[in-house]
Order: sequence, then structure tokens, then C-alpha cells
Amino acid sequence: MKNVLLTIEKNIQVGQDIYLMSLSGDVSEIKNPGEFVEITIPNYYLRRPISVSSYTNNSINLLYKVLGHGTKDLSTFEVGTKIDTLIGLGNGFDISKAKKPLLIGGGIGIAPLFGLCDAFNKQGIKPTLVYGARSIDDIVLVSELESKANVILCTDDGTLGFHGNVIECINNSNIDFDYYYACGPYKMLQFLSLAYPNGCVSLEARMGCGFGACMGCSIETTKGAKRVCKEGPVFEANEVIF
Repeated sequence: MKNVLLTIEKNIQVGQDIYLMSLSGDVSEIKNPGEFVEITIPNYYLRRPISVSSYTNNSINLLYKVLGHGTKDLSTFEVGTKIDTLIGLGNGFDISKAKKPLLIGGGIGIAPLFGLCDAFNKQGIKPTLVYGARSIDDIVLVSELESKANVILCTDDGTLGFHGNVIECINNSNIDFDYYYACGPYKMLQFLSLAYPNGCVSLEARMGCGFGACMGCSIETTKGAKRVCKEGPVFEANEVIF
């Protein structure tokens, strides 16, 4: 973990209530796709945890959705604004577990899968990615994803791609994979873990500190209580007690 001051290079709307923020600065503490940062938003007591979408040694992208007053204020931040940020948080994804990876993103859960695609691409692997959302309005940055992965789209209302949820889409698509990496709504991850135990899930939780001190984000697992911010946010799918 490291406390750094990052500068906003871009903060643009890319979908319905969805924004892409690019920040520059020393982010070399980030080691794996799937880690998250905690950013300070003025006038709010707690920092906001946000998944790192993609990263280099001197920049990160954050894909976030406006869900409350804090993220609404964040969406108004202008280029050049400096943000106090904790980086290098969480365990991230382990790409060594898959030779034929399947990536699964639900809604804004697609965010950390951009960086995960990059990591597999560096290994000479173009993964299969199932990207699901409620409707076409919730699907973003498809062309960028298609440059990194073999993308299969699905929507609950059928306005784009396969008409159905990600599990129905996977069952219908006859995808050959040996391990999956998933991030999305709680219910999606719960049913996914029941249908396919051979993978991992990235969880969200309300956090106080973001680095394991307050125990506020503890969940139940088959190995006892664990903290989403410290032992997670990535857990083996068959380990989490949903």
C-alpha cells in the first residue's frame, strides 16, 4: 500500500452514468489486475474504493458508475485536479491459474477486466470475455474490449447480443475454458459459483479503511471470516459462502 497524489488527465462520460477517469503519477505499487484504489473526495469522511480498470507504471484508468453523492461529485472533477489516493490495495487476479481463461463481467463489474485482458495479452493469450448488463445503455467501451478479447455480449432485455444473463449466455455459447475470472453483481457471482466452481470472483463491499484494519468488510468463507479489502477482493468461487 502506498499513499500518492495523482493528477486527473481525463474524466469523461462513456455510458449511462458511467465515467472513465485517467490519472497520472507514481502507481508502481500496483502489481496485479483486479487491485483497487481508495480515493479522497473532499467533504466526505471516508475514501471511496474503486477498481483499477487498467494501469501502467505511471498511470491508471478508473471506470466507475455514479451511484451516490460521492461519485456524482467525482464525475465533475476537472482535468488537472489532484487526488489523494491509496494504491496497491487488494490481492488482484492470478493469471497463472488459466491456460484457456474465461472472463465474465456484469454491469460495472467489467471495470477490472480491461487490465486482466492486458495481462493475458502480454502472455500471448486473447481470452474469451462474456460481458452482460441490463440493457444496451449499460454496455460501454466494446471496441476497446474487442481489441483485447473475444467478446460475447448479452443483455437482460435483449437490446444487444444474447437475450439473457451471463450464465444462460455461457451455457448457450459452448465456451471451452479451464478457469474463469468474474466481477459483477452479488447475485450474478452467487449463481455463477454454483454453476461453475472452477473460477474466482471479485467482490464488492462497504469499506471503512480499505486496508484491513477496521474489519468492516468481512465476509464468511469456508476458511472462516476474511476481509474483502485485504484477503480479497478476489476469492476462489467455491470458497465464498454467499
